[in-house]
Amino acid sequence: MHDFIYLASQSPRRRQLLEQLGVRHELLLPGADEDAESLEAEIPGELPAEYVERVTWAKLAAARARLKARALPAAPVLCSDTTVALGRRILGKPRDATEAHATLRLLSGRTHRVITAVALANGWRQQLVVNVSRVHFASLAEAEIHRYVESGEPFGKAGAYAIQSAAAAWIDRIDGSYSSIMGLPLYETAHLLRQARVRF
Repeated sequence: MHDFIYLASQSPRRRQLLEQLGVRHELLLPGADEDAESLEAEIPGELPAEYVERVTWAKLAAARARLKARALPAAPVLCSDTTVALGRRILGKPRDATEAHATLRLLSGRTHRVITAVALANGWRQQLVVNVSRVHFASLAEAEIHRYVESGEPFGKAGAYAIQSAAAAWIDRIDGSYSSIMGLPLYETAHLLRQARVRF
């Protein structure tokens, strides 16, 4: 049995979700010498689900190399990545306010997919699972979008919003997993952790 895991994610939401399950975890974050952002670069023509899987595998490989380089005690390593997709289009983290506005206008009055992959490495064994949830936004007024962008909430979030923020007031339907939309599908994560014999 494993008493703890390494979480290779800077997301406070993923930490919160693991705490909700009662999973002891330690952060395994990139060092100053790593360009973690480059792992999330899109490849032209790549489909959203392919993108999320590729990025998650890349994050896991980087985390495993980090664990080895730092000579840390052995324990399972968990990584995850989330993206928002409208059709074949990937709506990543907005670079600025203009992009955040444009993304939220695209989502207004439409249904989009939130795709989250979670991967766990335990010794030589690696597994990855993907959750796809659908979220429908009501039609948004320009003033609502402007206020939300001004709050700073869209930045660092795929699709320029967080479901646990004020944007929840715009969501009239969800088909899927709330925790996955937050950034970590707890049902799938719990399944991977049980298989890896993690105590929680």
